[in-house]
Amino acid sequence: MKLLLVEDDQDITELLAEALSSENYAIDVALDGQAGWESVTACDYDLLLLDVFLPKEDGISLCRRLRSHGYRMPILMLTARDTLQDWKAGIDAGASGYLVKPYKLRELLKSIQALLDQSPLEKSPLVC
Repeated sequence: MKLLLVEDDQDITELLAEALSSENYAIDVALDGQAGWESVTACDYDLLLLDVFLPKEDGISLCRRLRSHGYRMPILMLTARDTLQDWKAGIDAGASGYLVKPYKLRELLKSIQALLDQSPLEKSPLVC
């Protein structure tokens, strides 16, 4: 399975990329919302891990833009904000799930697997 992690915190990015790779996920990284958009439009991903607070384009806006352009891969929002309003904003934007930082790796892996299990395996002809 190929995942895209859109996260601007270098330390978190490195830790998650290493942990997910060790679980046999192919992982690409984008450090801001615009780079996330460019990655998604250039490559087919099975799941997107999306931080809410990003430079250039925030995660909520990016999620909304992806959905409005027909992208259907599961999107798991990752954020430190734990209010009902924040959760609702993510879900209303089209997120498939919402995980609050700090989380345990086991929680993240379970969330990823649950979303992948629910997702139809639709593949585009795009190869990267």
